[in-house]
Amino acid sequence: MDLTDLFKMGAEMIQGNSDDATTNLDTDSISNALNNIFGGENGLNLDSIISKISDSDLGEVVSSWIGSGENKSISMDAITDLIDSEKISEFASQLGLSEDSAKGALADALPNLVDKATSGEEGSLLDNMLDKVGGVDGAMDMIGKMFKS
Repeated sequence: MDLTDLFKMGAEMIQGNSDDATTNLDTDSISNALNNIFGGENGLNLDSIISKISDSDLGEVVSSWIGSGENKSISMDAITDLIDSEKISEFASQLGLSEDSAKGALADALPNLVDKATSGEEGSLLDNMLDKVGGVDGAMDMIGKMFKS
C-alpha cells in the first residue's frame, strides 16, 4: 500500500464516520488534507506523533496501532496530544470543518492509518521505510541515537 492509497483509505473512513459534517466531503479533498498534515517527502511522517508519545500517556494506545491486534481508540481531546493544534486547524480550514469535527475525523482515522502504515507486510510503508534506513538494525540504531542523552 502506497501513501496515496493510505490517505484514500483514511479519507473513506472520515467520509463514512458518524459526523454529518464529513459525510458530503470529497474523498480527494480529504486525502489532500491528510497528506498536508501527515505526508512527508519520504512517506508518512510519523516522527511528530512518535516524538509526542513520551510527553503524554498515550504510549499504550499508539502501541496498539503499531502492533498486531485490535487498535485502541483515541478521544477527540487526546488527538491534540499527538497532532499540533495548528495542523488540526489547517485540516479543518482546508475541509471547511469545525475544529471539533476535524478532531473527531482524525481520531477516527489515525489509528487505522498508523496500523496500515506499520503493518509489516511486504510493500507496506514500514517495509519501505526500513529499506531506506538499512532494515531493522538500521531503525534500531536510529532509535537508539534519538533516545541517548
